[in-house]
Amino acid sequence: MKKLTTGVLILVLSSSVAVANAQQKKSDTVRTQDIEGVVVTALGIKREKKSLGYASEEVKAEALTGGTTNTGNVASLLSGKVSGLQVNTNNNFGGSANLLIRGYKSLSGGNPLIVIDGSPVNNGTVSGSTFDYGNFLSDINQDDIESINVLKGAAASALYGERGSDGVILIVTKNGRGKQDGSWGVTLTSGITAGFIDKSTFPKYQTRYGAGYGPVYGNDTNGDGNPDEYFNHDPLTGQFQVPFTEDASYGAEFNPNLLVRQWDSYDPTSPTYGMATPWVAAKNGPIKFFETPVTYVNTISLEKGNKSSNISLSYSNMLSNGLLPNSDLRKNSLSAKFNYDFTDKLHATVFSTLTIQDTKGRNETGYSDNVVTGFRQWWQTNVDVLSLKDAYIRTNNGNNTWNRTSGEDGTPIYWNNPYFQRYQNYQSDTRTRSFSYAQLKYDITKNFGITGKLSYDQLQMQIEERLMNGSLPQAFGASGNNVTSGYSRQDIRTTETNFDLFLNYKFDITSDLNVSGLVGGNVRRNLIDNMYTSTEGGLATPGLFAISNSVNPIIPPNENYSKWLTSGVYATASFGYKNLVFVDGTVRSDQSSNLPKENNTYVYPSVTGAVILSELWKPSWLSFWKVRGNYAEVGSSTENYRLQNTYRVRGGFGSIGLLNQSYFLANPDLKPQRSREVEFGMEAQFFKNRLGFDIAVYKTRTTNQIINLPVSSATGYRTFLVNAGQINNQGIEIQLNGTPFKTTDFKWDIDVNWSKNENKVIKLYGNSQNYLLASYQGGVSLNARVGEAFGALVGSDYVYLNGQPVINPTTGRYLTNPNQVIGNITPDWIGGVRNSFTYKGLSVSFLIDVKHGGDVFSTDMYYGLATGLYEETAVGDYRVTGVVHPGVNPNGQVNTTPTTAPYNFGNVDGYRRMPNKRFVYDASYVKLREASIGYSLPKSILANTSIQEAKISIVGRNLWIIHKNLPYADPETGTGNGLASKGNSIGVLPTTRDIGINVTLKF
Repeated sequence: MKKLTTGVLILVLSSSVAVANAQQKKSDTVRTQDIEGVVVTALGIKREKKSLGYASEEVKAEALTGGTTNTGNVASLLSGKVSGLQVNTNNNFGGSANLLIRGYKSLSGGNPLIVIDGSPVNNGTVSGSTFDYGNFLSDINQDDIESINVLKGAAASALYGERGSDGVILIVTKNGRGKQDGSWGVTLTSGITAGFIDKSTFPKYQTRYGAGYGPVYGNDTNGDGNPDEYFNHDPLTGQFQVPFTEDASYGAEFNPNLLVRQWDSYDPTSPTYGMATPWVAAKNGPIKFFETPVTYVNTISLEKGNKSSNISLSYSNMLSNGLLPNSDLRKNSLSAKFNYDFTDKLHATVFSTLTIQDTKGRNETGYSDNVVTGFRQWWQTNVDVLSLKDAYIRTNNGNNTWNRTSGEDGTPIYWNNPYFQRYQNYQSDTRTRSFSYAQLKYDITKNFGITGKLSYDQLQMQIEERLMNGSLPQAFGASGNNVTSGYSRQDIRTTETNFDLFLNYKFDITSDLNVSGLVGGNVRRNLIDNMYTSTEGGLATPGLFAISNSVNPIIPPNENYSKWLTSGVYATASFGYKNLVFVDGTVRSDQSSNLPKENNTYVYPSVTGAVILSELWKPSWLSFWKVRGNYAEVGSSTENYRLQNTYRVRGGFGSIGLLNQSYFLANPDLKPQRSREVEFGMEAQFFKNRLGFDIAVYKTRTTNQIINLPVSSATGYRTFLVNAGQINNQGIEIQLNGTPFKTTDFKWDIDVNWSKNENKVIKLYGNSQNYLLASYQGGVSLNARVGEAFGALVGSDYVYLNGQPVINPTTGRYLTNPNQVIGNITPDWIGGVRNSFTYKGLSVSFLIDVKHGGDVFSTDMYYGLATGLYEETAVGDYRVTGVVHPGVNPNGQVNTTPTTAPYNFGNVDGYRRMPNKRFVYDASYVKLREASIGYSLPKSILANTSIQEAKISIVGRNLWIIHKNLPYADPETGTGNGLASKGNSIGVLPTTRDIGINVTLKF
């Protein structure tokens, strides 16, 4: 992989330098402003990019959406396109995409602030569920986006105060343009996408052995050589009987001459009822359970505009189904934007968008009752998945499972029939999201203006989860008791209101020195209103999903109503001298109602500088050259109601009210978290913009983090809140652009980005050396450990002697050493290479997305290798003579002892005998992330029609995982959103290769 990346960089540099000079034309004149352009910065302020003293990177709409399928989530479209921005997507239906800029700076993780046209919006998610409800950035219609500008460092985001500590994603929406004659412009876009499973991301099952845990069920009493010990016996007929209760495939070797009574032999509705059938591998494995996901997206946009006003209207409809049966997503988005000049001095902008989404059948995540966990860890290779579908239909949607209690008792032991699970125990949710702002700007003079802006962001969501009568008993509802049926409902409402008022100024101090900036303030109000309730003891009437249909009295609903206020004042000053030197200063002071009065006001300053060296030295081959540097401080507050202990009403005992205290001990002396950053950079363009680079180096120190640390249970609490901890980050970011070939009809552009971030946990609290971030199956955990990079995976490791793992010479198995650092989720570096080719009306582009380093613990391999699912557990004499593991004995001699008792499950490999380190894999990948081929019809063909432009494109996403080290899964995918989803591959859906056709018509 290192050679691949180095080769790409050499190609970009050498081809651009060699060809660009030869192809220059006298007509190619490029001004500095053309090279750098104008970009949108904090608070929606437009600035010439050359004057900025910090790193920012803009992605235009065409580069964002033009070369890929419509993912339904804007965040995922940024993969591989911005240096320093790590994007982690997953395969969950309607699931999350996690964004991280310049690594983890906080012990609580970190998500960049999302801003639309200068106004912040909610990018949260629903936590505490086995379902991934997606990050709320997915509510933004990608067809409304003009560009996205990523503000990476503290200096770039300091004006957002407490919210800018993790960087900012600035989204700029489109303005209406219309046609030259002043009439309406109409754009119709229609696309269809289908997904096809990448088989490298799903298990390859062995087809040599069937159900069971080994020769533990009987003896070959008659000496006929038949595998009596691998089967149970039917109590009435004495025939071989599959061990139904065992969800593993470490049993008897398949033999078509051997007749066995399997699960369907005990189903009275089955064609094989009462029959013993040949002992063979299933014809249809779990991969046949998945369906072909298809997505339809149709959009209509109306635009009209002139010099003093413009309007843009759009409507988009998305219909999609997922990989799993009974999954369906319907999303409708409507948006409108108006710009109007009342006079030459008074300007107004109004934007509003509404998204309504209905989703049914999201996939479960994690361990629990996730059907994909079963397919990856606990399955019988003799079970035909389509026969389970037939059984579900034959029994009138009954839970007829392969995992029976016995031949006579069809109650499931560990697993429901997967079709019953998907069609009866499904969830559903509805989401209504609206975001609006109104802005009024008045130009007092040519040097001064005043702007007032009001924005409102509201999310309403209703979530329903169901457990049909006859299900496997499982923890459900508010009490968490095991029940065989149930229903729960959660209602969520969040709002955010922002009011900004600021005065902008710009004037010349002298003929060579000018200053510009603004002075203003912001008031933000947030509200969260949640309620959760569920049935208790099951459903009284089968199949009636209603809270009132509860067998037992329900527990009083869990209600959460919270609101908080943050106010801030800010000021900026930008000085420019002869277009040569630029110096900026900003300061913001915030006051948060979530902090105590003596600590609730805090100030965040920044100072930046830039020097345009190409104004001093102007050789013909140098188009632009700038050096820059900055220093800034940003930070963050905390959640509400953390200053004093609070209590939650939990119903009553007779006339006496019952209350629960929170699990953490509040802290009335909390301070805001603080982050300090220094950054230096350089930008240059050569050969009239044919070759260029942008390099940034930075160092960040984050202190006073607000975390929950363990406390003695004698206090009555589990944790206590404290300001503690320091994390240091440092890194480098590189962007390269090149145009190796350019003629009248043909152009080839290359864009490369590469970044490396290193972080380290410097200290926690007192003598604490470890802070638990998340716990996984198998005793593995995600941690912040002093002296280690953030995101250490901790679990059992091998015992080593001179760097070699030590093996017990008696058993042939590895010795283990508990509580060791066995990996880390932080990648060594990330990067992307995008190639774009245009020839007349034909365009071709593709994006290679790379992540190098970082680790992932595979719970699937941890269990699946023990239960004998995977093909490597059936190679040769693996289950007969065992395996000689590489390593040394305690005396230092090379191991020659094969693993003992290999015929019993997990004795050779898997969770029973191996340390956790065995299942930690390098999470690197190289992906063909995007590819497209488009053709625009010539104007001559459209001359006599009402169509102004027509383009058809074939687009693809995740077409090829060129390289990965994690077997049978995509190393990028996680269980959902947030830190707990990182570093653990467990029950994830396979990745799909998505291929689609898009048609765009402009009238």
